[in-house]
Amino acid sequence: MLNGDQRTLSRLISLLEKRDPKVNQVMEALFSHTGKAYCIGVTGLSGSGKSTLVDRLTEVMRREGLSIGIIAIDPTSPYSNGAFLGDRIRMQRHSLDSGVFIRSMATRDGYGGLPRTINETVRVLDASGKDVIIVETVGVGQTELRIMGAVDTVIVTLVPESGDVIQTLKAGLMEIGDIYVVNKADRQGARKMTTAITSMLKMDSSERDWTPPVVATQARIGKGIDALHERIMQHRSFLESDSGLQRRRGERRIKEFLDTIEEELNLRIKQFIKDDGRWSSILDDVEKGVREPHVAALKVVEEEFSLAGPLTPLTR
Repeated sequence: MLNGDQRTLSRLISLLEKRDPKVNQVMEALFSHTGKAYCIGVTGLSGSGKSTLVDRLTEVMRREGLSIGIIAIDPTSPYSNGAFLGDRIRMQRHSLDSGVFIRSMATRDGYGGLPRTINETVRVLDASGKDVIIVETVGVGQTELRIMGAVDTVIVTLVPESGDVIQTLKAGLMEIGDIYVVNKADRQGARKMTTAITSMLKMDSSERDWTPPVVATQARIGKGIDALHERIMQHRSFLESDSGLQRRRGERRIKEFLDTIEEELNLRIKQFIKDDGRWSSILDDVEKGVREPHVAALKVVEEEFSLAGPLTPLTR
C-alpha cells in the first residue's frame, strides 16, 4: 500500500470494516507515515447536493495535481448491512482517474452519519500518500456532529428549501461549520438564506478567531466551486499559522483514544453479562419491574467491578 497499490489499500480498509484483529499491527506500523494529508468533511442536510459538491471540488483539486481520497458514507442496508453506493455513482467520472481513490462505506453501527472506523480509514488513506482526503457524511440532522472528530475543515451544506430559516439555524449542525455552503443557489430563497447565515455568524457570542464564511454554489454546473476551494485553503492557512492544526488534530486523537476505550469496555461488559449466568436473575428482575434499573445497575458496578461511589469527572 505504501508503494501506491490501490487494491491493497482497498483490502486494508475492508479489514478495518470487518474489525479483523490482524489489522491492529498494520495500523501501528502505518502510524509513522501519517499526518501529511489534509482532511475535509462535507456534511449537511439530505438532498443538499453533497456528492455533487465533492465531485466538483475534486475536479478543482485535481487540476492542481493533488491526489484525492474520498470516503463516501451511505446509510447501512437493513438487509445486507452494506452500502447502496449511491454517492459513488455520482462521482463516476473520477473512477478511472488514478489520482482519485473513492471508497463507499456503510454507517453500520456508527453514529453521527459516520462509521466507527472512520478515523482509522482516514489514517490509512493518509499513509497511502493522498494529499487531500474528503469525507462525505450521510444526510444528518442538527445533533449528529461526529464529523468534527474526523476532519480538519468542516463544510456544512444547506439548500434554500431546507425549511424555515430560523429553524435551520438552531444549535447543533449550525455550530460546527468552518465553512457554510448554500448550494443550489439559483433557487428561490437562496439570497435570503445566505444573508441570514452570515448575520447569525456575525452575532455569534462565542470567542472565535475564525469567522466561518458563507459560499453560494451551484455544484451541478460548477459555479462557486473555485470560491469554495479558496475558502478551504484560507482556513487551512489560518489553522497552520498558529499551530491550530496540530492542536485540533491532537484533540481528535485524545477523543478517539477515550471513545475507543469506552467502546471496547462496553463490548466486553456485554459479553461478560452474556457469559456469566449470575446476571440472568438480575436481568429478569429488571425486565419484570421487580428491581429499579438504575439502582440495580449501580449495585452491580459496585459489586462486580469494585467501583463504589460516584466517579470523579475527568478534566482537561
